[in-house]
Amino acid sequence: SVEFMLPRTFDFTLPKGFVDEQGAVHRHGTMRLATAIDEIDVQQDARARQNPGYALLIMLSRVITRLGDLEAVSAQQLEGLFTPDISYLRLFYEQTNQQGLPQLGVACPQCAHEFQVELSMGKD
Repeated sequence: SVEFMLPRTFDFTLPKGFVDEQGAVHRHGTMRLATAIDEIDVQQDARARQNPGYALLIMLSRVITRLGDLEAVSAQQLEGLFTPDISYLRLFYEQTNQQGLPQLGVACPQCAHEFQVELSMGKD
């Protein structure tokens, strides 16, 4: 019997990268799936209530578990991302959390049975 495991983390590479205070560029990262408490905490955050656009940065700071050598990032750090990186992370977040993973039609080489499989975007 094959056991299905839902991927919980996904690797990504930013188009430009986050430049830290020492000038190091961090492009490769890992994002986990968001939980209900993530959504609730973001909605309750005063910064998100004052500026709804800031909610994305708060959410990303909660679900990005690694960015380059950084084990975690804050919403304040994410303010320094270049626009293409924010756009990329927004789409990546939506794809992994709301729309699910892309699927591919495949056929069994022995019996020709056709079925859908999800494409992996990173490590579990």
